[in-house]
Amino acid sequence: MINTHTCRYVIFFLVVLIMCTRLAFAEDIIGQKELWIKIDDFESKNPLSDWTKYDAQNETDPYIKNPQVTEIRVEQLSNNISSNRYLIKKAGPDGIFGNRKALSFRKLPKPIEVGDTYTLYLRLNVDSYSNNHVFGLTNLQPAGIMEKAYEAFEPSIRITDRFDPHVNYQNNGAMQVRNNPWYDIAFNAKKGKNIEPFDTDIWYEIWLVINNRKKSEGGQRYDIYIRGGTEFPLQQKVYTAADFRIKREQPLIYFQATCNSGPVEEPFGNGGLRYDDLYMVKGIDLSSPVITK
Repeated sequence: MINTHTCRYVIFFLVVLIMCTRLAFAEDIIGQKELWIKIDDFESKNPLSDWTKYDAQNETDPYIKNPQVTEIRVEQLSNNISSNRYLIKKAGPDGIFGNRKALSFRKLPKPIEVGDTYTLYLRLNVDSYSNNHVFGLTNLQPAGIMEKAYEAFEPSIRITDRFDPHVNYQNNGAMQVRNNPWYDIAFNAKKGKNIEPFDTDIWYEIWLVINNRKKSEGGQRYDIYIRGGTEFPLQQKVYTAADFRIKREQPLIYFQATCNSGPVEEPFGNGGLRYDDLYMVKGIDLSSPVITK
C-alpha cells in the first residue's frame, strides 16, 4: 500500500516538473524570436556607399548628365538637441524635367528566399508634391534592374498625384499598391473609403508583409500596414494580398526606389520622397524596430 505522504510528494514533484518544462519551452520559444535586420538607417559614415544610382531614361532638355537627386539630408528633431539623417529622392533638381526612370537600389543584407515570409519596415515622408514615386523589392541583379526599371519590381508601393492616362484617373497622392494589371489605392476599413493622401513633412511607418511562396501556393503577394499622421494614429492594415508585379518566383535580393518627373512637354513634377530606417525580419512582425524619432 502506497503511503499517503509519498503520493503527495510524487504529485508535487510531477507538478513542479511540468511547470519547469513549460517555462523552459516558453524560454526556448522566446529565444527563437527573429530579430530585425537593418537594411539602412543612413547614419553611417558613408551612407550612400552601398547604393547605386542610375538614370535609365534621361530625356532632360537641355540634357543634364546624372540629373536625379538622391542624397542624404539632416533634420533637427523636436527636442532641438539631436538630429536625424534620411535619404531623399527626386527625379531632378527643381525645374528640371524629363528624367523618366531615376533608379536607386541597395542589396538586402540577406535574400528573401522562395517559400519565405518576411516583414519589410521603413519610415516614409513626402517632401512635396507634385511627384511620381515607386519603391519596393526586386529579385533581379543590378544589370536587370537597370534594364527593366519599373518591370524589375515585385512587391511595391506607389505615391503620386500625376494623371494616369492608362486608366483615365487623376491621382491625389494616396498610397497605391500593385493589383494586376495596374494599381489600387490602399483602403481605410474603419472609415469605409480609400485612404487620404499622405500629408507632407510627416513621417509614416510602413510595414509590408511579403509572402514569397510560389503563386500556386498562395504566394507572390503582400499585405500593407500603416501608422502615422492624423489618419493613422494607431497601426492599421490598409491592404490585403496585393500582387507582386511580375511574379518571377525568385529570391528577393534588392531594395529599389524609382521616380519619374515626366516628359519635358507635360511634366509630373519633381516632388521628393524621404526614406529612413529600412529593416527586415523573417516572419510576420508588426512591431517597430526603432524608437520613433
